[in-house]
Amino acid sequence: MASEVTYAEVKFKNASLAAVVEAPPETKKCEHHPQKYPPWLPWLISLLLLLTCIALVVVLLVAPFSHSSDQPTALQEKFTAWECDSAVSENKGRGWMCCPKGWRRFQNSCYFLSLDKMSWAESEQNCTGMGSHLVVINSEEEQVFLSKQIKPVLKAENFYIGLRAEIVDQWQWVDKTPYNVTAAFWRRNEPSEGDYEKCVVMHRDSEIPNNWNNVGCQKFYRICEAAAVTV
Repeated sequence: MASEVTYAEVKFKNASLAAVVEAPPETKKCEHHPQKYPPWLPWLISLLLLLTCIALVVVLLVAPFSHSSDQPTALQEKFTAWECDSAVSENKGRGWMCCPKGWRRFQNSCYFLSLDKMSWAESEQNCTGMGSHLVVINSEEEQVFLSKQIKPVLKAENFYIGLRAEIVDQWQWVDKTPYNVTAAFWRRNEPSEGDYEKCVVMHRDSEIPNNWNNVGCQKFYRICEAAAVTV
């Protein structure tokens, strides 16, 4: 009887030990999945870059002809090719100032130096046909700039400006700007007296800035001027 009890106790203890032993928890591996982008994303980025480039071209080339609600100037209506550079305006801040291609800009004006000769009246008509007028010189800085521009033009000796005397010694600018003798740039011993020489040219080979000379209104080269387009 006692032996049966002992056997029963041993069996119980073995069972308890088996129950206590537990299998180690299963180790889970962390899986790292690479981040995937949609296949159309590179095409979208390329399209956005292309649209940005097109917008810049529109701003630089089209804007001079459609800025704000202003009516286009006569100069804008005559030309389709333009050259623009950055400039600072007192009223509008930093922006762009544009001139027709082949014209030269100084401050707020564009200038055209002709390659052919015409009479004074024909020269003024030609400038008007391009949305401009024969140049009106308002400052010494402008006079010096233009004098330097005509120096390299070896085949052209005289360039018409927009100054003329309908009556002897009564000089008048084409845009009705009052003539100021203290702001004139005549050569020495000019203007000449007489009823014949009623038109004024800039003489290329004279010293800067005093190179104005009154002449007969025959055929010479010309300088046209128009206001630069601001965008």
